[in-house]
Formats: sequence, structure tokens, C-alpha cells
Amino acid sequence: MNDASSHSPDFSQGWRPATYYPDPAIKALDPRFEKYWLKLSAVERLATGLRWAEGPVWFGDGRYLLCSDIPNQRILKWEEEAGAVSVFRKPSNFANGNTRDRQGRLITCEHGGRRVVRTEYDGSITVLMDQFKGKRLNSPNDVVVKSDGSIWFTDPTFGLLGNYEGYKAESEIDPNVYRLDPATGKATIVAEGVLGPNGLCFSPDEKILYVVESRGVPNRKILAYDVSPEGTTISNKRVHIDAGPGTPDGMRCDIDGNLWCGWGMGDPELDGVVVFAPDGVMIGRIALPERCANVCFGGVKRNRLFMAASQSIYALYVNTQGALGG
Repeated sequence: MNDASSHSPDFSQGWRPATYYPDPAIKALDPRFEKYWLKLSAVERLATGLRWAEGPVWFGDGRYLLCSDIPNQRILKWEEEAGAVSVFRKPSNFANGNTRDRQGRLITCEHGGRRVVRTEYDGSITVLMDQFKGKRLNSPNDVVVKSDGSIWFTDPTFGLLGNYEGYKAESEIDPNVYRLDPATGKATIVAEGVLGPNGLCFSPDEKILYVVESRGVPNRKILAYDVSPEGTTISNKRVHIDAGPGTPDGMRCDIDGNLWCGWGMGDPELDGVVVFAPDGVMIGRIALPERCANVCFGGVKRNRLFMAASQSIYALYVNTQGALGG
């Protein structure tokens, strides 16, 4: 893995926005990153004061971003036009990952309820899944929706480990990656044996599913699987990226298949977002003064990267777009 530790700006005095272009927080580690780097854009901090930011999701029809603040039991709303921050939902049942389905409805992973839910147009909540074969889920973590409407999510035990991001409890089932069929609502396990399944996303053509193995030994990894032609199963598990000292968490693909990954923890020189080309080479880095847990693309042209980073939400305009879906 490329070493990004020597490319950080000095955040020792706390967050300081760039005062000139190009923003020194952004670094190209490979010439391929240059085309995605807008030299007249800079990292902006949109909100702060959260306890653990996660699950950003963009609502283009309303021009707002939702973001989970897990320990504070709330989902926050940031409005693009006004810059206003408000509470969208509280209590949130320790909501973590969020996405939208093909009908534009909010899909949420809840640690507290140990379930995946859908928010209907009228604001009511429908439980999509809270158990598998009579055993309660652990703490659904991250979620994506494929173009066929199927819902894919990870279910590690993180929310059961204490009373800070969920409710302390015993696990009843192994951590798995699940698929919910859009027509029948039937759940199937698509990946077993992943050590701490966390962030996930599809490649733009949906032929590859990426899954973060956040308890991988000796390092965290980003796994890759081939998606079957019918889109219901995966195979050919392999290590796409060995994170080394890094800690990938949530991630999203752009339209060229690059992975934009939340990164950090353990070493402030690694905190922020790293970008991997489709061949697994780290090509770029966005330094932040906090560990970044998850990202999403949004804005009018889907070319604004939103970053949920520990206690704050950041944004950066980039010269690419988020892949549709997820």
C-alpha cells in the first residue's frame, strides 16, 4: 500500500480551512488522481459537535444531506441552500448506515433495534429485517441498494459491545452480509466468514461487491467478490486491498470505479479519506483532523464528496461523480 503518512497538513491547532488553492489537505499519490482533483476547490467543514458521525446520504430532490450521530441517538439534516443544520430524527435507535432505495425512500441500519428499516413517504417506519431464521440480527452497520432494488447490508457485532452505540447484548448469530429480495422480502446470506463486515459498495457496473473486513488479521482489508449475472449471489472472495496500518470504514465508488474510503484511527497522520484506483493502488488522499467513518457523493451534479468524520461533517467538490445507486 502506498504510504500516505507524510502528506498531512498541520492540524495541531484544530481545524483550519485552506486559505489558498490548491488545498494542501489534498494530495495526489499517483498521476491518475490529478484528473479528479479540482485545484480551485477546498475541504469545507459543514457541521461539528457530533459524537460519532456515520451514514451520510444525499437527497437531491430536497438538496439536503442526512447523517447519523450514533451515540447521540439522532440523524442530522444539513440543507445545501441555507447551510442550516437541524435534527431529522431523534431518537434514532442508534442509527448507523443510511442509503436510499430505488423509490427514493430512506433505508437505515439501526444498532438499537438490531434491524434494517425503511422510512415511508409519510414518515412512518417499516421494519424490513430484524432476524434471520429466528435469530436476532447483531447490529446492522452499512447498506447499499442495487439497481434491481435488492438491499445489501452488513451485520457485525459492534453495536452489541456496549451501551454507547447500541445496547450491550449477546450475539445470537454470526456476522454476515445479507441480501433482501425486493419482490419477496426474503433474506439470504451472501457472505459468511467476514471478520467484522463493515462498509460495502458495488462497482459502477455492479459486477463486483466490495466489503470492508474491519477485524481482519493482521490488518483490515477491503474484500472483493464477483456478483453473479442474475445479481443474487457472490463468489470468488479475494483481498482487493490490504490496508496495512490504515483503517478503512465506509466507502463509495465513483463512475470510473475508484473507491473513496473513509480512513484513519490510531495515527492522526492517516486520518481522512483515501482514494483507490480500480486496480487497488492508492492514488489520492484528503487529510482531515479527524478519522473519517463514511462518505457519499451528492450535490446537484453528484460531484460533491460528503465526509462523516468523527465529530464533524466535511465536503469537497471533485471532478467526478458518484456511481448511481448505493
